[in-house]
Amino acid sequence: MRDVIVIGAGGGGPVVAKELAARGLDVLLLEAGPRHGKVEQDWSHFEDDQNNLFKGALRWGPSSRAKTAWFRETPQRSFINQVAGVGGTTTHYFGNSPRAMPGVFNDYAGPDAARYDVAARFPFGYAEFKRYYRWVEQTLPVQTAAMGTKEEVFFRGCEGIGLPVQTGKDIVADAFRPQENAILQPQGNAGLTRDAALLQYPQARGCTYCGYCYQGCSEPLKSPANLKAKRATSTSYVPMALTADLWSPGGRAATLVAHAFVTKVHASQDGGQLVARGVSWRDTETGLSYTEDARVVVLCGGCVEDPRLWLNSGLPDPNGWVGRGLTDHAFDWVTGIFPFDTGSSKGPASACRADFPGLGGLENVGLPPGLQALTAGYSDSGIRGSYKLGLGETGAWTGPAGRVMGRELKELMDNVNRVLNVLVLTDDDVEASNRVSLSQIFPADEHGAVPRVEIGKRQRSARTLSNRRALANKAAQILKAAGATKVIRLDFAPFMLHVQSSMRMGEDAATSVLDADAQSRWVKRLFIADNAALANSCGGMNPTLTTQALATRTAERIFQLCFGGSAWVGRETPLSSVDDRVTQAVLARGL
Repeated sequence: MRDVIVIGAGGGGPVVAKELAARGLDVLLLEAGPRHGKVEQDWSHFEDDQNNLFKGALRWGPSSRAKTAWFRETPQRSFINQVAGVGGTTTHYFGNSPRAMPGVFNDYAGPDAARYDVAARFPFGYAEFKRYYRWVEQTLPVQTAAMGTKEEVFFRGCEGIGLPVQTGKDIVADAFRPQENAILQPQGNAGLTRDAALLQYPQARGCTYCGYCYQGCSEPLKSPANLKAKRATSTSYVPMALTADLWSPGGRAATLVAHAFVTKVHASQDGGQLVARGVSWRDTETGLSYTEDARVVVLCGGCVEDPRLWLNSGLPDPNGWVGRGLTDHAFDWVTGIFPFDTGSSKGPASACRADFPGLGGLENVGLPPGLQALTAGYSDSGIRGSYKLGLGETGAWTGPAGRVMGRELKELMDNVNRVLNVLVLTDDDVEASNRVSLSQIFPADEHGAVPRVEIGKRQRSARTLSNRRALANKAAQILKAAGATKVIRLDFAPFMLHVQSSMRMGEDAATSVLDADAQSRWVKRLFIADNAALANSCGGMNPTLTTQALATRTAERIFQLCFGGSAWVGRETPLSSVDDRVTQAVLARGL
């Protein structure tokens, strides 16, 4: 019997695995997707090869791309942008690691408190949670982003509309700032040359400004796995978990099994309480099935797969909130075309932002040509055409919102370094109608009934829609102030990359699945430690840092509640994943 089984090696699962393995527990980490071998052979800069929505390396599906992706039912126009494999969706995130806004926690008493979704706050205070933020920020590590031309242009636009500079990590007023991101700073030759021979480790360390953040990260070439620039969990927490016996006194190396799609969580009665006992999984390559017992089970399969697994396992749902309350930041996309070079495709993809408490946030996103063209065609408002169709909303942008086609697409793509993109991240309300359930239309696959994901404009609150429009207007104003001659608003259909809250913790037992310890209210020793556990949309902030801080807190609670251990966060100093001791452990184990 294992001490702990963690389901999912994406953004949250490896955090739990590393923290508990470092304290001597026997941890099994199961991942449905593949574990990529030598990073430099698995990642490439070929955009279609990596990012094709159906057959790219970074998709939700089996390792063999000759096989179809794993299916989800989506009744609305939308795309669920998740990745199967060790590291999960952190393999193509931009490393952005801002803290959630204080207004989404239950200790917030600012004058603007009513602007937030007060019915869906975190069931603990921001003051308490900051120590977990600090722990993760040092472990990854999180640093102020390296910046270049596109950030200078964005900042000029922010100054042009009268925004002040934000100098701290706690966001309580409208302001702009560099991103805090989990990408190692350029060192040596990094950022100073385009000569590939001079951009290899150890001559170069950290970010080499290649511009391909969205599709994994193999930079700098020849570096140990834990020194790759972007701090996906596959290059930070996973190597630490697998070498915990080498760098942590009393630690025990976690066991990682890839191609392990968990199909059932087992639970049984004990003293009148339902208690988690273990899991069954299917090897996606051989088709063989396995079962293993554990004292604690932790779900980290993501906002879609966590409720699917719960429901397919026949676990209780007495208040009907399993799978409900899904938030996704109601993304939108605003692009400016400029008469000068913005350097949009160069360097870390997203290194600056502006935040508006109660509304959400905006961040610059630079993309290589293929992805830039892909975003231009993704809309919920039809084709912009000649501006005469009038299908999309109008505002501070040029013409109605909508999809870019024809001559306008050629104009947009004439030079990828003469555009500047702004991603809208809305502080969207927790709505019961936004949900993950089991499909009643499509047949089950080899892993059980498939999930149905419902989210769209008709399920969004008036506040969410108002926030989205207000932020799109601010984005257009920033781009115009920065010198854009044309501003295009896409009006994205749901692009579910930031998904949260489908198995949410909360203050009210009637509208939440988890208690304040992230333990299930109805199945003891069953915890959730990924984005699904988040109480809300974090105020519109990128969720990964908050998920990882919450996963750290959850690991600490598991150690205390289930194994008689003591708290460590705030009393110990975390070890950075790029510390020399970790590097030596990674090299010794041949990871």
